[in-house]
Amino acid sequence: MTETNWAGTHAYRAAALHRPASVAELQEIVAAAPQVRVLGSRHSFTDIADAAELVSLDGLPADPVLDPAAGTVTIGAALRYGQLAALLGDAGLALHNLASLPHISVAGAVATATHGSGDRNGNLATAVAALELVTSSGEIVSTARGDPDFDGTVVGLGALGAVTRVTLDVEPAYAVRQRVFEGLRWEALYERFDAVFAAGDSVSVFTRWGATTDQVWVKSRVGPAPEEVRDELFGAVAATVERHPILGLDAVNCTPQLGVPGAWSDRLPHFRMGFTPSAGEEIQSEFLLPRSDAVAGIEAIRGVAAALRPVLLVAEIRTVAADALWMSGEHGRDTVAVHFTWRREPEAVRRALAALEGALEPFGARPHWGKLFLAGAGTVAPLYARAGDFAALAARLDPRGAFRNAWLERHVLGD
Repeated sequence: MTETNWAGTHAYRAAALHRPASVAELQEIVAAAPQVRVLGSRHSFTDIADAAELVSLDGLPADPVLDPAAGTVTIGAALRYGQLAALLGDAGLALHNLASLPHISVAGAVATATHGSGDRNGNLATAVAALELVTSSGEIVSTARGDPDFDGTVVGLGALGAVTRVTLDVEPAYAVRQRVFEGLRWEALYERFDAVFAAGDSVSVFTRWGATTDQVWVKSRVGPAPEEVRDELFGAVAATVERHPILGLDAVNCTPQLGVPGAWSDRLPHFRMGFTPSAGEEIQSEFLLPRSDAVAGIEAIRGVAAALRPVLLVAEIRTVAADALWMSGEHGRDTVAVHFTWRREPEAVRRALAALEGALEPFGARPHWGKLFLAGAGTVAPLYARAGDFAALAARLDPRGAFRNAWLERHVLGD
């Protein structure tokens, strides 16, 4: 097998890649494999999905089931968000939020608590109302919101089984406008932090940790009242042409801006579904801070900016609402997420991460599970109040440890 992740930074060591065409076939594969993991859209930047044997669920039917009365849709877990958005759009429905990329699989995003942005928006896993998975014994297990251990199963890190079906909350479709503002001063961000992130339903601040921030992207739901068009945001000036998050790059792959209304699925992501947003020549990291420590945490990052800039392409600051999911980065606290897109220079990135993680340690910063970080299980697990319960759940659903891998032992469960 010669598969790599999307960025080409990890070559999977698996000796076999299975592509079952049915759940029954998946059950046989999983029950027979000494060690196995599910391979999604490969947008993780580490060996989180690696094992002796891998399973791709792309061959399982999506079989979408809409339930308007319950306000849900049930789908095959391997479906990409862009594909799901098209399906929902045809039915006049929508999700509460989307991540920056619509190219990622639903199961992978949910399992790692991937998120979009917004003071009132939980991460993508918070939309899960129910799910179905195949455990290492080949048994099919279903759980729904309100069941015991449901909150521990949703953000499962691939440790509990192969998720085959997911039920998500949906709502009536809505339109969104997107505007970009440039040159927000750090002092203005600090003084008006809450107001900046309340300027839209989804707000992102992009920066390279220079004298000012670079851009503020504001995404707002279109309501019945006329829009208040503003040409500045706390001193940042409205862009008059469309922008890419990385200054100097062509915005052709980005979703439309300049306040032009469009479908929720065509504005909430930063990048269009029909385009490849990057050649993969990058590495990504992200750290999740308590919202109460937002300004202090940002200042700490600025304090080590000289160690970051040589390998940094861009950073992004977002807010995410608290939730109750055991292994979610937002568990129990409103969160400020600081994302880093690095040049694909692995050793230089690791040096930058050592400085960054040291600066953020006082704030209990949690790493995004799907991105690169250095901290081991001894540091990471204590940041999650239910980490012990999660380990016990994994042992119960996977007593033979078929879904354990080196990444889980290194960063979550310990040896």
